[in-house]
Amino acid sequence: MQKGKIFVVGIGPGAKEDITPAVLEVIKKVDVIVGYKYYFQFISDIVRKETLCIDTGMKKERERAQDAFSYAENNQTVCVISSGDSGIYGMAPLIYEMKKEKQSDIAIEVLPGISAFQKAASLLGAPMGHDFCVISLSDLLTPWNKIENRIIAAASADFVTAIYNPKSNGRYWQLYRLKELFLETRSPQTPVGFVRQAGRAEQQIKTTTLEFFDPEEIDMFTIVIIGNSQTFLYEKETMITPRGYYSEAKDEKVSVGQEIMIRSFRTIESELKNKNIPLDKKWALLHAIHTTADFDMENILFTDDKVVEKLHSQFIEGKITTIITDVTMVVAGIRKGALERLGINVKSYLSDERTAILAKEKNITRTQAGIRLAAEEHPNALYVFGNAPTALMELCDLIQKKKLEPAGIIAAPVGFVNVKESKQMIKPFLHIPKIIVEGRKGGSNLAATLVNSILTFDDAGQLKPGRDL
Repeated sequence: MQKGKIFVVGIGPGAKEDITPAVLEVIKKVDVIVGYKYYFQFISDIVRKETLCIDTGMKKERERAQDAFSYAENNQTVCVISSGDSGIYGMAPLIYEMKKEKQSDIAIEVLPGISAFQKAASLLGAPMGHDFCVISLSDLLTPWNKIENRIIAAASADFVTAIYNPKSNGRYWQLYRLKELFLETRSPQTPVGFVRQAGRAEQQIKTTTLEFFDPEEIDMFTIVIIGNSQTFLYEKETMITPRGYYSEAKDEKVSVGQEIMIRSFRTIESELKNKNIPLDKKWALLHAIHTTADFDMENILFTDDKVVEKLHSQFIEGKITTIITDVTMVVAGIRKGALERLGINVKSYLSDERTAILAKEKNITRTQAGIRLAAEEHPNALYVFGNAPTALMELCDLIQKKKLEPAGIIAAPVGFVNVKESKQMIKPFLHIPKIIVEGRKGGSNLAATLVNSILTFDDAGQLKPGRDL
């Protein structure tokens, strides 16, 4: 082995089996080993008795580098050890900086090691499967405002993010701030995993979500990994980030049309102003924006609490078997595959010959007449409005008179006369689940897509729309 040389090596996170053969070979042969005293316990059984070990405490990195050059200049073979990989928050950069400063002729060789985030990732499953970054929260050498800018960039760019030095006795609040910043652009359901003492006897592993991630469970020996928008938890314990953002599109069961819809939903989600929308409402909102390309839907889509989930459950359980719409255009937009899959009938009375007769007799609109007929034949259906405010007002009147009890209401009539008022009229019916597109906006296509969001809510967790295209 060449004398007067410095090897800078990473000894991995702690377990002997995680030290590379090349690093083991160097440790066994060098004359001097320099490192932080805590790390020597992980290599004590492989160091030769005659090897000189120079151990120092925390924040003595420069002194360790000086020692390494002193012994190397004295024609000794020196090994400088770092935990994990020496080039990732380790000693390698400092050794090269000192070589430059000294204008030294000492040869330097860096041998890679398994980084703590790599070990943690392997224990969590496969969270680093796509683009990722690593951020240290230590502001000892980096100003906090710069760290915060990096956090914002990582979160908004949808990187899987590994966090080093997440917390210490003196840095108790920074991890809370990181969580706050991530929640500004990431879904609360984003998977988070953390590993304490990765690869060591005290090892602890846990998965959760960004919403429920508790910084109080973290200490300086912990690596935190935050997934991206495609990361998911498998069997509640394993984090997986697919290699491609839309790798599911390679499945023969996923059509080209569905692949495009999936990509569109991912884009819409990334551009939402409010990242903390509950999944139930978000699923309906994503459908609404996808259909209209109108992000104002984020401001005007009103939903009762868990209305999508509740109505979906009633369809699955067979408690709702019929959907009534004000116009046939709404019928055309509801997924036929979903209707067949769930055994649901959908009907508009607009073309029913009885509707025209009743409208003429009572001097009301045909859509009003259609709702009167529907109320008699399907009093417990889901009622959907995408065109006619008069039809929605008729429904409200019939509910007031206790002529029917709809399973739910989707109110998206469009126009300028009585549109706003018709939507306000249904709000007092607190016992009836409802989705409302407030204001003048609406339309048959919008009403239909809101129905589709209910019929496919079981795909919401994976953000995988378009199953019935």
